[in-house]
Amino acid sequence: MKEQMEKRSNLMTQGPQRAPHRSLLRADGFDDWEFERPIIGIANSFNEIIPGHMHLDKLVQAVKAGIYAAGGTPMVFNTIGVCDGIAMNHEGMKYSLCSREHIADSLEIMAMAHPFDGLVLLASCDKIIPGMLIGAARLNIPSIFLSGGPMIAGRVLGKDTGLDKVFEAVGSHAAGKITTSELMEYECNACPGAGSCSGMFTANTMSNLSEALGMSLPFNGSIPAVYSRRTHLAKQTGFKIVELITKKIKPRDIMTKQAFYNAIALDMALGGSTNTTLHIPAIAYYADVDITLKDFSLFTEKIPHLTSLAPAGPHHIEDLYHAGGVPAILSELIRAKRIDGKQMTVYGKPMEEMLNDIGAEIKNSSVIRSLDNPVHETGGLAVLTGNLAPDGAIVKQAAVAENMMKHEGPAKVFDSEEEAVTAIMEGKIKKGIVIVIRYEGPKGGPGMREMLSATSAIVGTGMDKEVALITDGRFSGATRGAAIGHISPEAAAKGPIAIVKDGDMIEIDIPAKKINLKLSEREIQERIDGLPEFTPKIDTGYLARYAKIVSSADKGAVFPK
Repeated sequence: MKEQMEKRSNLMTQGPQRAPHRSLLRADGFDDWEFERPIIGIANSFNEIIPGHMHLDKLVQAVKAGIYAAGGTPMVFNTIGVCDGIAMNHEGMKYSLCSREHIADSLEIMAMAHPFDGLVLLASCDKIIPGMLIGAARLNIPSIFLSGGPMIAGRVLGKDTGLDKVFEAVGSHAAGKITTSELMEYECNACPGAGSCSGMFTANTMSNLSEALGMSLPFNGSIPAVYSRRTHLAKQTGFKIVELITKKIKPRDIMTKQAFYNAIALDMALGGSTNTTLHIPAIAYYADVDITLKDFSLFTEKIPHLTSLAPAGPHHIEDLYHAGGVPAILSELIRAKRIDGKQMTVYGKPMEEMLNDIGAEIKNSSVIRSLDNPVHETGGLAVLTGNLAPDGAIVKQAAVAENMMKHEGPAKVFDSEEEAVTAIMEGKIKKGIVIVIRYEGPKGGPGMREMLSATSAIVGTGMDKEVALITDGRFSGATRGAAIGHISPEAAAKGPIAIVKDGDMIEIDIPAKKINLKLSEREIQERIDGLPEFTPKIDTGYLARYAKIVSSADKGAVFPK
């Protein structure tokens, strides 16, 4: 009886006053013995739109089996999910990032209206994963994250490939480098089935980082969606949530500042998506941990880049899995004392003990390098600052051509992604130019759209070694080239990017972590003082409300608490 009194779910299942509540639950098919067990909410983001989510209804059944086997009672509810690839390069992309807070809100609403004892968070893609983790951080009830797993690589023209190559093929087709028939080959064969797109893009980056953060079980980020071991992992996840409730291990016991540092370190080793510099600070913010974009700079020099995964390299996530996955990388980093192995995990043990239990090791040194033989001596991401980005900017340096690590060129300014893509596709961008896309930040967009169509067009037309692109918007994890995003403050907040004019010289020095507009401080300030007040692009609906309260990108594009 004492155990019953300590359960959150007693608020809807115990005592004579809860007879109406139980009556409604009996209508769902629940019986007496199920009321006595810990009740687990399963937040399922299944839909028939996103390839990474179209199979989650089947994984939910495995999670439920694990929960029942461990002595819990599962209850499933749903959340929304945006497919970034389908939303790309039109107004729909404005809704992607801002869906993250909406998803977190939906978890809070469901878990407070129906007081679950614990949560299983089931998602695969982009903003849905951090939305789930933000919800867990805010609620702070026992929670565990399960990804639907990565898509296996497609096969096009005899080579393994993924969605990034389809975007690039569009640019190649526009430049006359491939035929319409070849473009169709990419379209039909790059994405062979269920799972999050097969490279180290945002979805797979976040799924893998969740292991370093301690919020998911080993290999959560790399077991392919179509492997039976993904079903086994789902059962283990369901079983483990009951143990977390019994041990009273909560998200904030796991998601400490050091755990976030572990996740950032892994990010550098993986060469992950630049979007992590939005999501890690945001999750930390809602967990009352202070992490900003500039914290990433602490790790760019001390954590080498250990993998060469698409879009920057030849391997895909299935290769990472077979090479030992995240556990192998974490074990290597712990061995060299680059991360803290004492942090608690949803496995129920500190990370170092968990890795010893599963025998974590590198199984293919061509996919996962040792610290003694890295792909690059420095991390996959770099934080840049300067008079053009006083609060910082981010670049995936692992995906930048060597000759573009330092670049100086005249600006060509666009106030929207569409304008820039049109100019690129029509051949109006010349060698040496720095493309500037602004008013695409969290407030200015609103919604901070990804610029994958723009960067892919640059690569597809063969200009990725000739031009740079900077923006107060963001990039897909599939982006490669000299693409610098999250310029903070953004143009809508009268950041310096707002005063750039065509022909202004911009200096980019990635090794020195600098990005500067070659104007005097006086000229910059005079131009900023002369800027008009920003007029929102959208003045009604969710995006209008979002733009009024969202923070800058360097703080994670978050809401006031």
